[in-house]
Amino acid sequence: MLQFTKNQTPYLTEPEVSIISSPSFDISSMLPFLKGFGYQNYVDDSWGGTGEELCKVAGQLCYMSFGELRTYNKDIQRYIDNIIEQGHGSVLEHANYSILCYGISRSTTHELVRHRAGFSFSQLSQRYCGPQTLRFVMRPEVTDIEKFENFIDYVMEQYRELTVQDGTKKKRKQINQLARMVLPNCTEAPIIVTANVRAWRHFIEARGNEHADPEIRWLALKIWGALLNKSEVLFSGYTMEGLLDSNIPCIRGEKRSKP
Repeated sequence: MLQFTKNQTPYLTEPEVSIISSPSFDISSMLPFLKGFGYQNYVDDSWGGTGEELCKVAGQLCYMSFGELRTYNKDIQRYIDNIIEQGHGSVLEHANYSILCYGISRSTTHELVRHRAGFSFSQLSQRYCGPQTLRFVMRPEVTDIEKFENFIDYVMEQYRELTVQDGTKKKRKQINQLARMVLPNCTEAPIIVTANVRAWRHFIEARGNEHADPEIRWLALKIWGALLNKSEVLFSGYTMEGLLDSNIPCIRGEKRSKP
């Protein structure tokens, strides 16, 4: 939620996520291949090219199980659960989801970008973006809101002083790259993250864990909720549990993915 201090310094109080891209494929394009083996009826079971269907098609190709004895889409949950249980994670790597994350701090993205396998990142540059896009993030542990607001007001004032043009025709990026030295880890760092299902499940399990930093755990909860809403088949198997020592719950699950 966007808030403002008495000096109109903007800050956010919780992470926000939006799925901006999800898998889509045309199963009819496989028809020439399927006809060569007499499996043309396979396309009649299509749901329209969803992410879970893409993973199932990839798995069934490995065994050429496109015939009458195959697993049909009505049983796709059982099929995907078996894939996860058997550790055949490569099948899940075909479906990618892109998520815009904002209301998260620079410290959180420092942890987020450590997830390399199966991930791609595009993050706001403090070198090219100045005061007009500068916002801050209040961590969930903060209890003295006035103290936090006074702090970010002070940071904003120092930052703006450093970004004032000095008449020497410096390029804007040269000014910003100097000014960013005063920005704390609680500076907002919007980022677009693309990852496959296997990678997202590993992120949810690792960062939704009770031992994870509360801020990135909150982000993991939001990401899991968005992905679960998009595909319950691919992202089910987890539960959310409260913690006695934190106001941010953790994620637990029986269906653990192998990274």
